[in-house]
Amino acid sequence: MSRHGKPQQRQPLILPDAAPMGGGDGGRGDAATRRRRFVAFLAISVALVASYHHLAPAPASRYHALFLSLGNNDTAAAHLRALTLRPHVAGTEANAVAAEYVRAALSSFSFPTRVTPYSVLLSYPIHRSLSLSVPGRAAAFNFALVQETYPGDPYSEAAAEVIPTYFAYSASGSVAAEVVYANYGNTKDYEYLASRGVDVAGKVALVRYGNLHCEDMVRNARAAGAAAAIVYTDAKDFGGAGAKGKRKWFPDARWLPPTGVQVGTLYYGNGDPTTPLWPSCAAGEDCERLSQGELDGSAAMPSIPALPVSARDGETILKAMGGDAAPTEWQGGEGAPMYRLGPGPAVLNLTYIGNDTLATIENVFAVIEGKEEPDRYVIIGNHRDAWTFGAVDPNSGTAAMLEIAERLSKLEKKGWRPRRTIIVCSWDAEEFALIGSTEWVEDNMDMLASRAIAYLNVDITVFGPGGFRPRATPQLDQLIKEASKMVQDPDDPSQTLYDTMIRHHPPIDRVAGAGTDFAAFLQYIGVPSLDMSYGTISAAVTPLASTNIIALAVEDYPVYHSLYDDYVWMERFGDPLFHRHVALASVWGLIALRLADDEILPLNYVSYASELEKCTKLVEGGCTGCPVSFAPLHKSIDQLRKAANKIHKEKMMLQAENWSLKTRAYTVKVRDINDRLMMAERGFINREGLDGRPWYKHMIYASSDQDDWGTKAFPGIVSAIDKANKLNTTESWQLLQHEIYRAARAVSKASAVLDGRLT
Repeated sequence: MSRHGKPQQRQPLILPDAAPMGGGDGGRGDAATRRRRFVAFLAISVALVASYHHLAPAPASRYHALFLSLGNNDTAAAHLRALTLRPHVAGTEANAVAAEYVRAALSSFSFPTRVTPYSVLLSYPIHRSLSLSVPGRAAAFNFALVQETYPGDPYSEAAAEVIPTYFAYSASGSVAAEVVYANYGNTKDYEYLASRGVDVAGKVALVRYGNLHCEDMVRNARAAGAAAAIVYTDAKDFGGAGAKGKRKWFPDARWLPPTGVQVGTLYYGNGDPTTPLWPSCAAGEDCERLSQGELDGSAAMPSIPALPVSARDGETILKAMGGDAAPTEWQGGEGAPMYRLGPGPAVLNLTYIGNDTLATIENVFAVIEGKEEPDRYVIIGNHRDAWTFGAVDPNSGTAAMLEIAERLSKLEKKGWRPRRTIIVCSWDAEEFALIGSTEWVEDNMDMLASRAIAYLNVDITVFGPGGFRPRATPQLDQLIKEASKMVQDPDDPSQTLYDTMIRHHPPIDRVAGAGTDFAAFLQYIGVPSLDMSYGTISAAVTPLASTNIIALAVEDYPVYHSLYDDYVWMERFGDPLFHRHVALASVWGLIALRLADDEILPLNYVSYASELEKCTKLVEGGCTGCPVSFAPLHKSIDQLRKAANKIHKEKMMLQAENWSLKTRAYTVKVRDINDRLMMAERGFINREGLDGRPWYKHMIYASSDQDDWGTKAFPGIVSAIDKANKLNTTESWQLLQHEIYRAARAVSKASAVLDGRLT
């Protein structure tokens, strides 16, 4: 990774060779001559010192302060408007235009850029139809399956380019069957239906969006025996409060209109479906791929037809259903009809025909090469592709990232160069299965594993008021707190982002679920990772609870993945002044600058050990009386605590000592500490991965096996506890003990790296 053109270098001052002093007397000369030469020598020395101080670079902290002063609301707004003129799904011409916009913007900042293409399996709809038949009615009701524009919509013409509502990778087929209502579609909902004698087998499962990703809802429906699934957005959750005739929705309020539909993907994996666990390649190149038959038989594919529908369509179906009344917590909001379990008498006739095809995606990169340590990478990223216009998800993040890049360009013009290399990444095809970032990480796995310091992601910059909401691996906690104290809160100028962040519990969540592009960096190769946004998270979580920054923010962002996620929604409800964009860009960029410029990496593993101890106690609390021992895990965490304290003391001692001359010994010691801090997270990686999920290799943080968006600490142990409690066999308890040992070994590996000594 080299830069195009070299920055101006400070030229050393070269003294000419000295002539012999005096004549034939051996250069001694008289006293006056020697005095004149001594004065001249002093003058040259003073000039050298003055020249050095004049040419010496400004301290990094001065550039960091300058970076914070360069925020521009208008710049962020202009980028977002340009990026959201058209819907831009991955693989389409419109998304290629968006890629070129990002590349040209980065290039205009004088950064070397490049585009890395991959040919990957994407999925588009060819035909969809849905009709409702009710015994005693003469004709079936045909659903339009259209999201309606509104009078005066400035994007009504561009809306014609929106791909019809669908689920990517849904199985093609036709199903005509009675309907069963399954609430939010989690496993407990199906267990309840079974307890009430409601048979889902062969039926169409009707479920509503909530705190599960659509792929998990369809997988659960399939596991319960459903022949097809319909997923709708309930007005209770997405349509706003109040009586039915008094509700307001977009464009008059932030809420999802009655015809709004949340689309998504059903592929239960990360990356190109044809190249699991290895990288794809560009079109025209040869790489190993799964056959269509292998894909059809894969558990990662949904294998049943499924469609997303609107609140209006979902309510129409529910009105036609019979059977017992659903429980109170399964009911709709004020003015909704009585929800019944079914089955029937309503019959749905669903047909979906999709086209799963190889298409080209494009990742766009800019590289700011480091001066002292160009082989160490600080990586910031955001995905560019969107299901529709993408004003919130993801292009609020794209606009903020371009705002950061422009500020860094201005710093360069003032003489700044990062100590370490900064890589700016615009990912493609995230919405389908985190494809762009996953393929690139798989493609560059070994180099990233040896050189990447951290990955800093923003999917959504802002979706409303509420405060700064980061989630990260714990060694970044202290840095996040320090950086957030330097940025004013955009909604309360008397406060900093830190002040509003610490009001939440917890103030910093953990990255784990496969909801966005940090997944490959953290869960596949073990790079410390961060994701953040600005807005309200409406539910507190624990380290073991399923949490998703999107699912818990319905009140702030109900137009998620719908036609109405456009610039108008952002301008009216998300960030009217674009000052939240600027604040998020400031803290995001400052964290990157600290990681790139601080001589000793600002990573602190002391909090990591404390976090793991808390998580272990919570796991044990869910396994009271289990015939297993958690002692190996406690022992390994104690080792991590000791190693973390040791390297922290080494850092403090090194910074306290008077190293006025940066000797080789000092340089070697700094590099040693930094390498240990950088590599410790890799110790949590297990090459075999989680049981049944080999792509997920991180033993501490990963998504739940019941919720691909959810967060689980010690996911292998938690999954084994669930299985053992259900099976209660000797083998299942042995498997649980094995998972405890696996997690303990991972923690011990990380401890050994931090400690810096061989056994």
